Amino acid sequence: MTEFLFPPADAAAIPVHGQVAKYPLRRIFCVGRNYAAHAAEMGGEVDREAPWYFTKSIAAYCADNETVPYPDGTSNYHYEVELVVVLGASAHHADAEHAEAAIFGYAAGLDMTRRDLQQIGKDNRRPWSLGKDVECSAPIGTITPKAEFGSLQTKQIALTVNGALRQNAQLTDMVWSPTELVMHLSRFYRLGAGDVIMTGTPAGVGPVVAGDTLLATIDGLLPLTHKLAP
Repeated sequence: MTEFLFPPADAAAIPVHGQVAKYPLRRIFCVGRNYAAHAAEMGGEVDREAPWYFTKSIAAYCADNETVPYPDGTSNYHYEVELVVVLGASAHHADAEHAEAAIFGYAAGLDMTRRDLQQIGKDNRRPWSLGKDVECSAPIGTITPKAEFGSLQTKQIALTVNGALRQNAQLTDMVWSPTELVMHLSRFYRLGAGDVIMTGTPAGVGPVVAGDTLLATIDGLLPLTHKLAP
């Protein structure tokens, strides 16, 4: 039996719709600029040659309906609503068939960002970690198994802040589909069960303040509520 110097942290686990057992979270991958309109509002454009990524640590995860503090070190904290792809099997140099088979399900998620610190990183050609890898900055809602979710066609993704609509788009507006993202990312990592991919955000990102309530919705998935403490 392994002895530890202090108790290890509890495993991060995401609820699954219709199941008692929870999904053990292993890694969080995030896709940058997967909606052309969002890339434009950020002063850039989509790289149509290949998707690109950054990561968040497990400490960034928080569950649906949690109330969390406004993060330290920022005065410009932004929301980004995203479809989260949840893997349930291995994928390594996967073709389309194996990449699709590796997807267990989907969830609504938020990529919360210290935008001012991210911009400092961009301006100085430094990593984005202080801007993106923030405690409680990756809220992920209840997972819906793939078969229950069905096709991305006609499904909308949206975000409201205190009841006001801020983001609204079609999932088919994504440049790179979930299957394509798994295929590409599997060239660089041995993906497997426990890995999730946050697939990028549509246009309309903006700041939130302490006391705000965010509601992320995606057709076919359970909604995600995220609250910032007053």
